[in-house]
Amino acid sequence: MDLQSLAVVLRAALSHVPEERKAAEASLTQFQYTPQHLVRLLQIIVDGNCDMAVRQFASIHFKNFVAKNWSPTDPESDKSMVRENILGFVTQLPPLLRAQLGESIKTLILADYPEQWPSLLPWVTHNLESQDQIFGALYVLRILARKYEFKSEDERIPLYQIVEECFPRLLNILRNLVPISNPPIEVADLIKLICKIFWSSIYLEIPKQLFDPNVFNTWMILFLNLLERPVPVEGQPLDPDARKSWGWWKVKKWIIHILNRLYTRFADMKLQRPESKAFAQMFQKNYAGKILGCHLQLLNAIRTGGYLPDRVINLILQYLTNSVTKNSMYQLMQPQIDIILFEIIFPLMCFNDSDQMLWDEDPHEYVRKGYDIIEDLYSPRTAAMDFVSELVRKRGKSNLQKFIHFIVEIFMRYNEASIEVKPYRQKDGALLAIGTLCDRLKQTEPYKAELERMLVQHVFPEFSSHVGHLRAKAAWVAGQYAHINFSDQNNFRKAMHCVISGLRDPELPVRAAAFWRCMASSEADEEVEDTGALAAVGCLRAISTILESISSLPHLFPQIELTLLPILRRMLTSDGQDVYEEVLEIVSYMTFYSPTISLEMWGLWPLMMEALNDWAIDFFENILVPLDNYISRGTDQFIACKDPDYQQSLWRALSSIMTDQNMEDSDIIPAPKLIEVVFQNCKGQVDHWIEPYLRLTIDRLRRAVKPYLKSLLVQVIANTLYYNPSLTLGTLHKLGVATEIFNLWFGMLQQVKKSGIRANFKREHDKKVCCLGLTSLISLPANHIPPEALERIFKATLELLVSYKDQVAESKRENEAAAEDLDGFDGDEEDEDIESDKEMGYDDEDGDEVSSVNLQKLREARGFQPHYDDDDDDSDDDFSDDEELQSPIDEVDPFIFFVDTIQGMQASDPARFQSLMQTLDFRYQALANGLAQHAEERKVEIEKEKLEKANAQ
Repeated sequence: MDLQSLAVVLRAALSHVPEERKAAEASLTQFQYTPQHLVRLLQIIVDGNCDMAVRQFASIHFKNFVAKNWSPTDPESDKSMVRENILGFVTQLPPLLRAQLGESIKTLILADYPEQWPSLLPWVTHNLESQDQIFGALYVLRILARKYEFKSEDERIPLYQIVEECFPRLLNILRNLVPISNPPIEVADLIKLICKIFWSSIYLEIPKQLFDPNVFNTWMILFLNLLERPVPVEGQPLDPDARKSWGWWKVKKWIIHILNRLYTRFADMKLQRPESKAFAQMFQKNYAGKILGCHLQLLNAIRTGGYLPDRVINLILQYLTNSVTKNSMYQLMQPQIDIILFEIIFPLMCFNDSDQMLWDEDPHEYVRKGYDIIEDLYSPRTAAMDFVSELVRKRGKSNLQKFIHFIVEIFMRYNEASIEVKPYRQKDGALLAIGTLCDRLKQTEPYKAELERMLVQHVFPEFSSHVGHLRAKAAWVAGQYAHINFSDQNNFRKAMHCVISGLRDPELPVRAAAFWRCMASSEADEEVEDTGALAAVGCLRAISTILESISSLPHLFPQIELTLLPILRRMLTSDGQDVYEEVLEIVSYMTFYSPTISLEMWGLWPLMMEALNDWAIDFFENILVPLDNYISRGTDQFIACKDPDYQQSLWRALSSIMTDQNMEDSDIIPAPKLIEVVFQNCKGQVDHWIEPYLRLTIDRLRRAVKPYLKSLLVQVIANTLYYNPSLTLGTLHKLGVATEIFNLWFGMLQQVKKSGIRANFKREHDKKVCCLGLTSLISLPANHIPPEALERIFKATLELLVSYKDQVAESKRENEAAAEDLDGFDGDEEDEDIESDKEMGYDDEDGDEVSSVNLQKLREARGFQPHYDDDDDDSDDDFSDDEELQSPIDEVDPFIFFVDTIQGMQASDPARFQSLMQTLDFRYQALANGLAQHAEERKVEIEKEKLEKANAQ
């Protein structure tokens, strides 16, 4: 298809006539793989005489095709011509088209640089020297540097050449841009790109070129100059969204980003390797204080009614929070600490005009922002809360008392004022402050003794306030303090009543009916319904906190269950989609902490399964937790009941999800985890499910791509082997897949990353499950396992047990080190002067003993913790066990199980045992002897643990 014909087809693809549009799309699909197609698309994209809509469609088509089809293994064909031309087009395009082309350049760089695209870096360096090509060169260099931003050390090697070639040129460009008076916005765009390149290059480590003090100082002088300099007034947008995205504010943000990264990652003496300590000392001495001064000057805008973007405020407060623990930095802050605390930090904690606008115009967005972790990264309010928390934790002796006195004064002014002039927004901020400091106040005298009275006098009354945001904040604060020991149980009951009535009691100005209607998101909802929804969502969160707080009092759960069941039944249907995660959290607490799971609570199972089959697949991780509780804590009911048939309903859901061709690997992660729950908890009772679940698992394993999912699916097989090795092995042979599965399994066990750590079965739990499954195979008689297979299984199990032993030991060391750090609060090298908690009246023995093991389990079992894709890096390292879950295999020591199995073979079939031992070389014999010794040590440790536990009761 020639250029003119292609332009006609692209224009037809935008037609409002469906037939014309479909014909054009079909034509594009037909010709997209023909020679010169991509080159012609580029020509149309860059053609200024062509209609902009056509150019835009061409750029999107080009981007999508490249993203889907560009691969380093593909034939070169048009690729070299595209690479030669695409870079020069960057500066010729308007921003809308440039963004699409930038995505394509990113795809090309990720696939081709440096091997297939060696000319890229010379092109960049050449154009950095050309005045009219600087923007294009910086734009491409930003994409190139970003490729290596998160790469491990051995994968960052190409970045070293990039820095060596480009940083001197970048510094020269920046040196020329900074002094320009009355600079146009285009200068800001160039400086922003330089900052982004610098950020990507120093994110994980400082390039060696910057260790030169003169070079680094030049960069810092320019950054500090830009940080101190007021942004231009002229050209600053009036629209709030456009203003925060304005080029000069973006420059400020990126400079603060860079300085924070240098300060927190490279200037902390405790985080540095010995060879980097000189840099850390230099930064602390020469720059940290200057940066703090610039930051405090910028924050003055909050006091004077000036403007600072939220993200800039957030980043500056992060710097201040990190400075609290360092004596030299805190001494610089101390003369201004009252101004910082009362005129900057507290106003940021108060309800403001933006909150009110969001509350009125989009209450659902208000709720989402309040509970969105990503929003916290940008929120000045969250950063202010973090600063207060760190200040009273590390410098509480001189700051806690005056801050609480300030809050109490606000409470008193609020109570004394008439309804027309009450400081509602300040009361909201004061409640937020009290909730933020709850951990400190609950354990510090004299405040600890006053908490119950504070709740009764200043929090509970706001449940009946006519101001919606105060009702919501009261519910949150009540949840924060639900752990305290109420001297008057009537006050506890009142707290519980207030929170639950926020959902269903007419004493709250907004009735529950308004909440249900609001959840339907009708455009015609009245304002009162929206505010009711906000208060109700806050109450759901508070109910979870209260349930967590009474986890050591299981006898209370049946009483609460009667009150909550109507709410849960309603909200586990599609009516509760907007709050489904919160509702599932409540169900998780109820099914975990109740003495038993009642038949009424079992009545929620069908509702969750119906939702999962219909619309709730996005909540699969959350649904996993209560389903695990039902199966593990109500095993008899799960096995025996046939109406409804819980086993069958689980099978229908899991088979539907795992056979769905449209499901990505990441979507089905909870499915193999649930199959594991079934076989581990129902040992000897679900033989009839072995074959169906194995068929399902093996079918999905053949299509799996992600290593994490493949590991989980293989663990299903390991679990069935541990459940019944003879039945499982027979089923694998029956299906004709035994050889295929074991070859895959052993291949995965041997696979390692560049760093030497295992690529699969990375967690302790994964290794343990595999060990139990493989050991169970060894227990089978000789006619089940031929000698060569037995040798292979035995050696693989030995290797895996040694790896598991090392990982458990490493985890133990890390936990002990973490405990030591907590004991000392692990500040910086100057921390010995920081006020101790005992001076503050902080007494560990006064802390609430709230079933800490179970609570930790439930917290970490919210979706069994999110998984992480681990294809490209070692961040999910070999020592991170992200599932501290209780299961029947917790009581099984894999070393003792292995040794007992081998000794069983020795007793029952000495000749087979002797033959196996003779196949082992010296290394494997040493491993076997070491594990046998470790198993004996474990027996002694376990007996000791049992004795200590018995004596403690």
